[in-house]
Amino acid sequence: MSAAAKDSTRTLMVTASIMLATIIQVLDTTIANVALPHMQGSLSASSDQITWVLTSYIVAAAIMTLPVGYLSQRFGRRRLFLWSVAGFTITSMLCGQAGSLNEMILWRLLQGVFGAALVPLSQATLLDTYPREKHASAMSIWGMGVMIGPILGPTLGGWLTEYYSWRWVFYINLPLGILSFIGIWLYVGDGETRKTRFDALGFGLLALSVGALQMMLDRGEQVDWFESLEVQLYTIASILGLYLFIVHSRTSETPFLSPGLFRDRNYVAGVLFIFVVGIILLATMALLPSYLQEWKGYPVVTTGLVLMPRGVGVMVAMMLVGRLGRLVDGRVLIVLGMLLVCWSLHIMAGFNLQVSRDTLVWTGVLQGFGLGLVFVPTSTLAYVTLPSHLRGEATALFSLSRNLGSSIGVSIVMSVLSRSLWINQQQLGERVQASPQMLAGLAGGGDPIALPGAIYEEVSRQAAEIAYVNDFQLLMWINLAAIPLAFMLSNPKLEDI
Repeated sequence: MSAAAKDSTRTLMVTASIMLATIIQVLDTTIANVALPHMQGSLSASSDQITWVLTSYIVAAAIMTLPVGYLSQRFGRRRLFLWSVAGFTITSMLCGQAGSLNEMILWRLLQGVFGAALVPLSQATLLDTYPREKHASAMSIWGMGVMIGPILGPTLGGWLTEYYSWRWVFYINLPLGILSFIGIWLYVGDGETRKTRFDALGFGLLALSVGALQMMLDRGEQVDWFESLEVQLYTIASILGLYLFIVHSRTSETPFLSPGLFRDRNYVAGVLFIFVVGIILLATMALLPSYLQEWKGYPVVTTGLVLMPRGVGVMVAMMLVGRLGRLVDGRVLIVLGMLLVCWSLHIMAGFNLQVSRDTLVWTGVLQGFGLGLVFVPTSTLAYVTLPSHLRGEATALFSLSRNLGSSIGVSIVMSVLSRSLWINQQQLGERVQASPQMLAGLAGGGDPIALPGAIYEEVSRQAAEIAYVNDFQLLMWINLAAIPLAFMLSNPKLEDI
């Protein structure tokens, strides 16, 4: 076999191995959501307690994303990758075997700790494996895993829960994790290691800020946001931690995050932009399952099938962008993608509870296609002017920004949905006027006992319809407002992209 063929084979195996690691990590951000009601019964947990299965994973992953750059420099990227994949796979199995809520939360916490490094390490490895002129193609491959995972997670989770058991939501990581571990062990290089001083105080302050923010976002809806002392304390801790981190970073000789990251305009713009993409990506996916199951009456499997084409749109766009990356200005693709997402959200803002499956599918494909056009150029341009020795830290912060955007987006839309639903119910209830024929139809032939419940159910349906439309419209305006951020990215020569 020629040297070129060996290099090509190695590149292919590296790509396949690290993408498997990426997929299992991002899948677990959403795959367990639909299984929570089934877990609740098995683990004897209340509705409030079972949400800690999600919270523990999200908070642990957010905090442990921060030191990925340092750990990869100190111990080597390959070694950190192997430990992370092995730990994530083992804790996934332990999650599947958990017999109590305390066990499940412990294993999910450790799963988040081990899984935090997988996405940033995969991005950094791809950028180093592919030459600069192929970075757009590399980021399109990476983006498929990062974006399709959250979209397909509810579909796969619902199918496994419906036909097997909620435990298979975690067991599915075993074969993928083993294949990824073998591929990384055989084909990923060790990379350079450097002994650098770890800024423990900087890490602690930033971890406090990020962890408190995640807790505030996750718990806010359940405890009535700032009416709760718990949320107030989380907010104070997050703001104080961030303030002290900034002060410490400006006075420390070896700050936790390299100052060079923030001197690179393209990288800073990319981090801000991916934050907005995170809001749109998971916010719509948080709204649609409840919309389809609770208000349109779709079963879990049907809901998953309706949402799946969104992933097809993402894949098609990313394959297209991988080829266009060297020919078309990345900012043009970003703006085009954002406009397509706006168009899809504008259509969704006109939904009602009689919307057809065909409309749900094609708006999903349109939105997925738009997000695919946005994600790859943003991920590529963010690193165009950044020195390669900063990639470990840069990819960790990039992933953290996307995840924080997703958390904030989900919290915003769910909070607005809940408040809008309550207000709409009150306002519609005050204005109920129906003919005797309509009341008889609602009450199933005029049964006076069933009448109040039937009226309440219909008012709730109409209130929900308005509430979801309001959320889709809000996301559309957020998306439109973010378009000017694309022009913060510089426009390097196309042959250098």
